[in-house]
Amino acid sequence: MTLHSDAVSVLGGWQPVDREQEALKQAYLGFLGARDDACARSCEPGHITASALVLDATAERTLLTLHPRVGRWLQLGGHCEPTDETLLGAALREATEESGIRGLRVEAQPIHLDVHPITCSLGVPTRHFDVRFLVRAPVGAQPVRSAESVDLQWWPLDSLPANVDDLLPMIDAALARLR
Repeated sequence: MTLHSDAVSVLGGWQPVDREQEALKQAYLGFLGARDDACARSCEPGHITASALVLDATAERTLLTLHPRVGRWLQLGGHCEPTDETLLGAALREATEESGIRGLRVEAQPIHLDVHPITCSLGVPTRHFDVRFLVRAPVGAQPVRSAESVDLQWWPLDSLPANVDDLLPMIDAALARLR
């Protein structure tokens, strides 16, 4: 199975919790149906990315990275690599690389989708079709900042940094999954 076919399978089997997420799911599936290169960073109209909302063992804190290009606190994640065989694997790889935490556990189904415009490594405006997964850290996990981050911190869910309102729907979806 290729990453592209995995993305089609994962999204096709996912049951979103609301109409907005269902509409995005259908848009992603349409994009994947139209582009064999939809998961490749080189796809200029946009490309599928994989990210991880990392929660601590108590589900009271989330690990956010201060992104050097964007200058904002974000969940961990990024581009799919040619070696990635699954979206889930790409999200777990990104979370592990960016957090330095071993033993992360990723939930099999996405929790949230988000499309956002960005000028990434292509150097031209494009879009990220982000597929977001819930990832749980082991008890006592201590993150180690990578070169991909200006800062990396655990944030209490009830005391998040300013300017992260766009992360709240993803956090709400993760917490709903845990209930």
